[in-house]
Amino acid sequence: MERRFFLALLLTGVVVVLTPRLFPAPPKAITASVDSTTVAVGSTPATTTTGAPAALPATGANTAGAAPRTAATIGATTQTVPAAVPAETLTVETPLARTAYSSIGAAPLYVQVDSYPALNSATGGVRIKHGTQALLRYRVISATDTIRLDAMTFSAQRGTATNGDPTVTFTGTTPSARGPVTATISYLMSRDTYVSTATVRLTGVPESAFLLVDLPRGFDIQEADSSGDLRALSYAVKPVNKSAKGTLFAKLEEGETKLEPGPLTWAVAKNKYFMVGLLTPEKGGNPFSEVNMVGGAREKKEARVGQATVVMPLKAGAATFELFAGPQSWEHLRKMGREFETANPYGGFMQPVVQPFSTIVMRILLWMKKVLGLNYGWVLVIFGVTIRIVLWPLNASAMRASLRMQRLQPELTAAQTKYKSDPQKQQAEIMRIYKDHGMSPLSPLSGCVPALIPMPVLMALFFVFQNTIEFRGVSFLWLHDISLHDPLYILPLLMGISMYVLSWIGLRNMPDNPQAKMMSWMMPIMFTFFLLQSAAGLSLYYTVQQIAALPQQWLIANERAKAKATS
Repeated sequence: MERRFFLALLLTGVVVVLTPRLFPAPPKAITASVDSTTVAVGSTPATTTTGAPAALPATGANTAGAAPRTAATIGATTQTVPAAVPAETLTVETPLARTAYSSIGAAPLYVQVDSYPALNSATGGVRIKHGTQALLRYRVISATDTIRLDAMTFSAQRGTATNGDPTVTFTGTTPSARGPVTATISYLMSRDTYVSTATVRLTGVPESAFLLVDLPRGFDIQEADSSGDLRALSYAVKPVNKSAKGTLFAKLEEGETKLEPGPLTWAVAKNKYFMVGLLTPEKGGNPFSEVNMVGGAREKKEARVGQATVVMPLKAGAATFELFAGPQSWEHLRKMGREFETANPYGGFMQPVVQPFSTIVMRILLWMKKVLGLNYGWVLVIFGVTIRIVLWPLNASAMRASLRMQRLQPELTAAQTKYKSDPQKQQAEIMRIYKDHGMSPLSPLSGCVPALIPMPVLMALFFVFQNTIEFRGVSFLWLHDISLHDPLYILPLLMGISMYVLSWIGLRNMPDNPQAKMMSWMMPIMFTFFLLQSAAGLSLYYTVQQIAALPQQWLIANERAKAKATS
């Protein structure tokens, strides 16, 4: 038993030690200013953030006859843009969101989501925006010219689709090297999702032109945990035939470029709970050619801004994509298809293992919430108890196998001593002993399985709590938000105590083992420190796990005592 117990604890310790190294603990909290500037109708922007000429690396995604990539404008600088007329703001409202568009650039300025309250000092609902900058910026490149749609002045016209969904169409004209270019940018907004279908059409551009769409360079902070929101700033892309890949702003050094070659299904910019993403249409859409990312300037060593440009080919002067601007609600993302629910790629190099577990855990928790109608805190309590009940037979079987191992251990030791000079005979005798007791050499390892099964669930929950908006702002007992750490540290301490008690019971009536005794107090301390700054919901789940395991551990310890008395 002691070897199996030590092995299980050792593997658990490896996971605990490696997890904070792979996913560093939160840095010192910072105070982030929130830009609450709004753009009013008739306001005139003094400056606008636009692209500066920079080289766009060529990739195999480009077809023959494509425009020279040195004509692309990817980097970001701030330049004064003279406006012929004052910029106007047009607001379109649906049951889920309110979107404001600017007449300069024909792009959304912000998306107001009133169903999700801002959790910082701001009042009202969350407003997805980045200062006074537009969420998207459009440019067109060809072999001979770069057309700055983000600097153009458009006229707007509202409309309604046949199904009742609102539409808005922007039209503008600008000179180019080939003559006047007319641009039409239209949005068809869904009333029951956070999606709009955007279509960009241009006349007077070459066939080999490309549309460049800049994703948001950042987001205003509207969370109580400002440092956690900043740490989550990232871009993510989904290659057509591969898993999604994420790039944190913090992982890109200032001025560093990173190219994600196509074909790509979607690309997103996101903070902890909200995102703006471009998706290729499910039917008949052309994959994106590539996404070029550039690291932004640091502010107090924090990566608050980045740059990502999506490149898509213009077919007959037109390009269509879907624009998602809203919360990272798992159900909404899943309904989008195209594996959009993986816009938060979990686990780093362990993604192939962690991501499926995260999906399973998320499905179970959402199903339990829907069926039981309880607070997510109680859902986590019931989930933790259920996991222990499901594992009860496995744990019982493993522990009883350990008792049998204790009984045959003297015989194994005697055989090893007796035939130490004859390895073949020693092996044959050991196999005979195992067979006589109805066991095999793999029996000791089987005891580790029940101890390790909860670990993938724990790891999945660790990642799930980082971005799952369903847990955002949910209070439970003394916890005002289960997605944040326990402010009183009650749960981490209770978990550590229950973990130690569980180990103490497990060592009763066991042969003296100094290593096991050391691990019995070392592991609770390690896990306690690990959970101090983790989401309170994660601490709640693991505390319930430990407490729910106490009765079975006590019963098995008593059974071990009886077996020891009769042996």
